Amino acid sequence: MNNRNKLKSKKIVDRLKKAYGKEIPLYLNYHKNKPYEFLFAVMMSAQCTDKRVNIVTRDLYKKYKTLKDFAAVDIFELEQDIKPVGFYHNKAINIKKTANILIEQYGGKVPKNKEDLLRLKGVGNKTANVVMGHLYNTPAMAVDTHVNRISNRLFGLNEKNPDRVEEILKEIVDKKYWVLWNTHIIAFGREICTAKNPKCHKCFLSDLCNNI
Repeated sequence: MNNRNKLKSKKIVDRLKKAYGKEIPLYLNYHKNKPYEFLFAVMMSAQCTDKRVNIVTRDLYKKYKTLKDFAAVDIFELEQDIKPVGFYHNKAINIKKTANILIEQYGGKVPKNKEDLLRLKGVGNKTANVVMGHLYNTPAMAVDTHVNRISNRLFGLNEKNPDRVEEILKEIVDKKYWVLWNTHIIAFGREICTAKNPKCHKCFLSDLCNNI
């Protein structure tokens, strides 16, 4: 079964690249010389759209220009700044605490390895994988709601636990495409394989899908 799914995943990747390109898109905005901004954006994107996060960070990163600014910020003020992303109380606390941890324990740099990333406040498995994949080009399989839903459909899975879906995908998707799987499946999920009323009639993966 795994060999069959490995072959299927290769065909899926080829079609995804044809539809969305060979490059890895970046959905969250940040200044390239401030990688902590990307980390914070990913943290804020939990249960929120990337579009809304980008609207918030456009002003947020003008107001707080350094990591020290985030470490010293008043929590109530930061809550108001990021309120549109939802769950703003916990996210504000986690951003401030993480800023302090980065300064005190990592010299102001975002860790490159998963073990250290998971020590940061508000950073779970998916966030750590996204950061490793995009900031450091490290093969990492990030499973968000799109990847979870669509991977289940494509491979006929009945697995809702994202960590378990991650392990399954890592066994059948070529390692060099782990990051691309996340970004391109997100695009595919927004455009065609939506949660409700997926557009199966115009899907370029319909013949490979176990859901049809």
